Amino acid sequence: MELKDNSNNSGKSNPQIIASRTFINWLESEKISLAFTTYQTSRLLLLGVNSQSNFSGFERLFDRAMGLYATPERLYMSSKYQVWQLDNVLQKEQFYNGYDKLYIPRIGYITGDLDVHDLVVDNNDRIIFVSSLLNCLATVSHKNSCTPLWKPPFISEVINEDRCHLNGLAMVEGKPTYVTAVSSTDVIDGWRDKRRDGGCVIDIASNEIILSGLSMPHSPRFYQGKLWLLNSGRGFFGVVDLDKGKFEQITFCPGYLRGLAFWKNWAIVGLSKPRDMTFLGLELDENLLAKNIEPRCGLMVIDINTGCIVEWLRLEGVITELYDVQVLPGIQRPMALGFQTDEISRLLTLDPMEFLLEKE
Repeated sequence: MELKDNSNNSGKSNPQIIASRTFINWLESEKISLAFTTYQTSRLLLLGVNSQSNFSGFERLFDRAMGLYATPERLYMSSKYQVWQLDNVLQKEQFYNGYDKLYIPRIGYITGDLDVHDLVVDNNDRIIFVSSLLNCLATVSHKNSCTPLWKPPFISEVINEDRCHLNGLAMVEGKPTYVTAVSSTDVIDGWRDKRRDGGCVIDIASNEIILSGLSMPHSPRFYQGKLWLLNSGRGFFGVVDLDKGKFEQITFCPGYLRGLAFWKNWAIVGLSKPRDMTFLGLELDENLLAKNIEPRCGLMVIDINTGCIVEWLRLEGVITELYDVQVLPGIQRPMALGFQTDEISRLLTLDPMEFLLEKE
């Protein structure tokens, strides 16, 4: 199937979706949809099921869409120089052109090109993101590009030099708790020399490196009392033994892994095709060769109890890299408005009336 986008794609071809035989049934029976971002083709993709029990795919273009975070009525997303807040404007059981969720960009923070990777919202409704360029965690500012909040202990200063390629952020009970970095280097671009085994996990509260020896780790997530992550440079989804400081490989996935979300006892993992130069020379190449398989771009659904891949989805065509993925519970068919048509100017929604003056 092709993804639908009512905006002008400027000549770009639409991506194609190929999926396992029961992928649609899984989405439909679980009453969920998926949202994910692409890196090199600048897309927010929304995937659900239509009334004919077929895939419903919807895309919008956002320049270098990356970090993605979902709440019941809102999406947060980072792009090249902005952080976006997209709000659902439909009431329960309300539809718009057959879609049961309609996300509209309501707030955009101009951050400059901070190379924002993972993005979350804490228990105080504060947006927190990883700036790989600044090697730190930060939040949005109403005056400046951002407000730095924390940096790894081995980074000597907050400066616009990507030194360690800080990228992933895991929350525990609504608080930033763990981060991943490609290396613990303190010189610009130093992480590129450490891609094979320089990756680490850092405990934010203690400032300690609790796990090292990883290869380009991404997407740490705390779920069901465990810290999960993607050892991207080797192609493995797994879990961190926090007591032993050890990464336990669970499932090999045929691609460069970025983006991790959970639903019940399933992990949804994003795969990308390796990019020239940045991804070359990794153990992932050797693992793919050993299994006699080409790298893929798409999603894998993994049973976290058995490690088995139970569903899969492949993206063919223009899209070769994903960054983040989120589960949208209770949503059958989501869509979003963008800026390349006048639809966003014509669709008006209002809050309930509030009186300027109190009645006597």
